Amino acid sequence: MTVVYFVRHAKPNLANHDDASRELSEQGLADRALVTAFLQDKNIDAVLSSPYRRAVDTVRDFADRHGHRIVVVPDFRERKVDSGWIDDFADFTRRQWQDFHYKLAAGESLAQVQARNIAALRRVLHTYRNQNVVIGSHGTAMSTIIRYYDDTFDHACFMRIQALMPWIVRFTFDGDTLERIQAFDVLAGQT
Repeated sequence: MTVVYFVRHAKPNLANHDDASRELSEQGLADRALVTAFLQDKNIDAVLSSPYRRAVDTVRDFADRHGHRIVVVPDFRERKVDSGWIDDFADFTRRQWQDFHYKLAAGESLAQVQARNIAALRRVLHTYRNQNVVIGSHGTAMSTIIRYYDDTFDHACFMRIQALMPWIVRFTFDGDTLERIQAFDVLAGQT
């Protein structure tokens, strides 16, 4: 069995509008200890991450404490929304979930994000077969992966996880076949 723990980043500093360099907020820096505590006894073999700072920094405490080097995987990055900041993000998100191919001129559709993330996940399943892997990730990216395996995951499900930062979802695979998905709300102590 290969077990992949996707870790949605802790709370970011939303005053920083640059997606790639957006750091964790003070609360986010404190909450990453919840991720470290959750992963403590999971016999993790490798730590990977999106290249975005908030994702890397969420798993960094665990990686540092357990002697893991973080392997950055560019294809696990979050969706590119557009070339600038979106003021009505709720409407944009709703439109993307209604039409998986909807995107702004300089952005990505959810279908594109899903294809990129699933291709990266398949490479992980090949490279780290029968190991336990952590991947620092993002809410939208993780949601498209869940949707790939469970088509009942929709906009309403996505909205329910909006405040869950950090959030952990465990995928258990037998070879390339998904056996189980299980979500953990580490903020509420539901592990």
